Amino acid sequence: MRPNALGRTIAGLVAVAGLAAGSVATAGTGFAATATTARSAVAAQPAAAAATQNFGLTTAEAKNVQEFLADYWGYTDSIDGQLGTNSWKAFQRCLAKYWGYTGAIDGDPGTNTIKALQRLLADDYGYTGAIDGVAGAGTRAAFKRFAAPGPA
Repeated sequence: MRPNALGRTIAGLVAVAGLAAGSVATAGTGFAATATTARSAVAAQPAAAAATQNFGLTTAEAKNVQEFLADYWGYTDSIDGQLGTNSWKAFQRCLAKYWGYTGAIDGDPGTNTIKALQRLLADDYGYTGAIDGVAGAGTRAAFKRFAAPGPA
């Protein structure tokens, strides 16, 4: 009895897959236009809509960064481990004072913010890559070292 139930389940899944494929194949241009419009609307959203950018940090590591920002750079939001706009505004204040950041204090961790972060990380946290504004593996590894808890 068991093999027969398995066979019916597989046959049912094949039928569902066939119906889904047929539905997509006959969806027509109305569906395609809707999908294209939806993608365009998403692409048109401002960068701030991304909400957080932890660059590979765990929540605990990002909380360490937020505590540093709260202690020294005017961060007043919650210590939640999500590096959002206000976390990055506070970080940009630090980077502007010491690491050559000259952009707006807007909370957007874009290319210029990352370049300044890379200068900080190169000075004390073992970053040896190019100052290129790309948060690649080397930048992320050094940022993790920056975010590691200090000695207790």
